[in-house]
Amino acid sequence: MQNFQAWRVSEAGKEDQGGVVTLGGDDLPAGDVLIRVAYSSLNYKDALAVTGQGKILRRFPMTPGIDAAGVVAASDSADVVPGDRVLVTGCGLGEVHDGGFAEYVRVPADWVVPVPAEVTVREAMALGTAGFTAALALIRMEAAGQTPALGDVVVTGASGGVGSIAVDLFSNAGYRVIAVSGKEPAAAYLRGLGAAEVVAPDAIGLSERPLDRARFGGVVDTVGGPLLAGLLPQVEEYGNVAAIGLAGGVKLETTVMPWILRGVSLLGISSANCPRGLRLEGWRRLGDDLRPRDPEGYITREVALEQLRDAAEAVLARQVTGRTLVRVGGDTVA
Repeated sequence: MQNFQAWRVSEAGKEDQGGVVTLGGDDLPAGDVLIRVAYSSLNYKDALAVTGQGKILRRFPMTPGIDAAGVVAASDSADVVPGDRVLVTGCGLGEVHDGGFAEYVRVPADWVVPVPAEVTVREAMALGTAGFTAALALIRMEAAGQTPALGDVVVTGASGGVGSIAVDLFSNAGYRVIAVSGKEPAAAYLRGLGAAEVVAPDAIGLSERPLDRARFGGVVDTVGGPLLAGLLPQVEEYGNVAAIGLAGGVKLETTVMPWILRGVSLLGISSANCPRGLRLEGWRRLGDDLRPRDPEGYITREVALEQLRDAAEAVLARQVTGRTLVRVGGDTVA
């Protein structure tokens, strides 16, 4: 195969010195399917990897990027054929396996998911890992009995990638959504996605009691820490809380009271190692009943590989609303 461009990190401790290099086919890891990448996206985990502020990359040299979408260039699998429009999210991509910040990726066939027929390759990465994670939260909450009749659903970190798509998906599904965001300029954006209310974290009314008056039907939490702890005592009987993120801290100081007295369920959402059947269901539904009205509307910034470091720093500095699309091969690929 031809040489290609990739954002590469050469060694541990030097993540922030990574940059665009030229690689060849022999530099790619083993796998059944070779994908020519059209687009990737810049997630919080990717921003940590690119800047070296988190130990995301597990081996070196390494190409970051936890998701990718494009067209199959070659395949040793009967289930995936050249020309197929496909995507990969999670599964160790961009952590233990060279990721999507490259013009080509080679992966095992069981990591590969078809892009839904109703979705373009570009839209697939406008959704990306963030969109799949938000969809997984909705699927798991509804499987546990969540309905709009239980009451408002709170989405924390609502201006971020996962949060903004969750606002859209839940509002489209008939839920009244309260978006929690500390970014005042993002309020109009979130209302445009369907938020009935946009509230600052210090105005949502967190509780320090073991159990408090039930105010919310459920919670999609992308922050963790004290924000999650302060919402749990206020969830309605048999409501559900989907725990996704840790930007607010990894510790959770709470009690068992919401679980044993109200039947509240705390659901962990781990999209990276999601079972394949659930992964296929999530993407199928993102092209069907969960399809957003305007996936392109999530994209608030589009960057090339050469711009990754600046874009990553902006994400970590909380200067970005919505999704950052990474243009690798672009529409010419698909």
